[in-house]
Amino acid sequence: MKKLNLFDATLIVAGSMIGSGIFIVSADMSRTVGGVGWLLLLWILAGVMTLLAALSYGELAGMMPKAGGQYTYLKEAYNPFVGFLYGWTLFTVIQCGTIAAVAVGFSKFVGVFFPTLSENNVLHDFGFIKITGAQILGIAMLSVLTFLNTRGIEYGKIILRIFTSAKLIALFGLIFLGLFFATDATIWQNNLHNFWNAETFSIDKNNHQVVTSSLTNLGLIMALGVGMVGSLFSSDAWNNVTFIAGEIENPKKNIPRSLLIGVSIVTIIYILANLAYLKLLPFFGTPKSTSMKEMGIMFAPNDRVGVSAANILFGSIGTSIMALLIIISTFACNNGLILAGARVYQQMAMDNLFFEKMRNNNAKNVPEFALWIQFIWCSILCLSGKYGDLLDYVIFAVLIFYILTIVGVFILRIKQPNADRPYKTFGYPMLPAIYILLAVLICIDLLIMKPNYSYPGLAIVALGIPVYFVWKKLTK
Repeated sequence: MKKLNLFDATLIVAGSMIGSGIFIVSADMSRTVGGVGWLLLLWILAGVMTLLAALSYGELAGMMPKAGGQYTYLKEAYNPFVGFLYGWTLFTVIQCGTIAAVAVGFSKFVGVFFPTLSENNVLHDFGFIKITGAQILGIAMLSVLTFLNTRGIEYGKIILRIFTSAKLIALFGLIFLGLFFATDATIWQNNLHNFWNAETFSIDKNNHQVVTSSLTNLGLIMALGVGMVGSLFSSDAWNNVTFIAGEIENPKKNIPRSLLIGVSIVTIIYILANLAYLKLLPFFGTPKSTSMKEMGIMFAPNDRVGVSAANILFGSIGTSIMALLIIISTFACNNGLILAGARVYQQMAMDNLFFEKMRNNNAKNVPEFALWIQFIWCSILCLSGKYGDLLDYVIFAVLIFYILTIVGVFILRIKQPNADRPYKTFGYPMLPAIYILLAVLICIDLLIMKPNYSYPGLAIVALGIPVYFVWKKLTK
């Protein structure tokens, strides 16, 4: 029985996209591109690219309205090997790494209220890893969400509706206050000066001075590609709704609709949030200041721009208000990720590409074994403390799989010209081609500018190659 309607599917899209990124990444993006105009452009470009990708996925979702989503699309467009490489990367890093990072992010902000649960409270130091209160709380949060999701889709839906709706309402409320009630006209006017300033900013570790480097035309283009990582990562996970297609009412129509509505809502939120930041905080700021306001967006303490903005809106209690919002946001985000991810592993198991026990649903008609295996790996990543590094590595691989999937739209138009397509990609072939071109350019940029992250990302994918052939041999 399908229990998720269009509203629920849209909440999965929006809830999975909005974690903690929008409250943090604008600081690093600002230092990378050095101008208000470029910062806003990066958020707009990320929104446009995500929307273009979502439009293409809508066609694939309409053609293949069953669980597995992107894994299934890649398998059908190419072969099971390509599908497995995506599923392998999804499990080892993309999905589970994100879940682990969000879980510890949740704990860090709970630590604002309960310091014993913070990352600063080291419970035990084993030398090679440190166990903190934040890690233990993160794992506890994952165990609760995993357990509730094993009790049936209804529990996941209740959490989804309550927490994601609360998150969206709170975000719109904060944005409204920031745009219209607590703005500083002087700050806004100052931010409009040097709107298209093109410089990179960093802090010298030796003398703690700000180091500024002008960007040439080529340097600016390369910096924009690097800066896109923050906005694209904050906009990621929108495709999770395709993983759970088998439990959505009328998936042929509701998945394309939810992708369009959910991505549009989040894109609007992200752009408006950055405008609110710019009306509350100076863009450049002073890193040595003790005032959150004077430190600005670029040098916000620990890059927590959202906390600085809330401090302007609500005074000293603003830190607690923003911490509470991020707790709600990350809790809702992880519920959607946990709910959706296990369905991909179940589909892989049905194709003999993952543990056989993952195929089966429990008495509540959910893949309980897959959910608990996902929990175990996420917990290991939480304890390792390496999830952040893994996520840095994998953004390159994420883009590669998005490119392959959207190329798959073209391939399936040729391979299966008569297939039922309730929804066809808007602007085909031009708009999908534009996404592919932009994503390829960003990947090339990252290979040149961030080789320490891009090549390890490729290595993680490549590790799946021998695993695939070993698995096939063992399951013959």
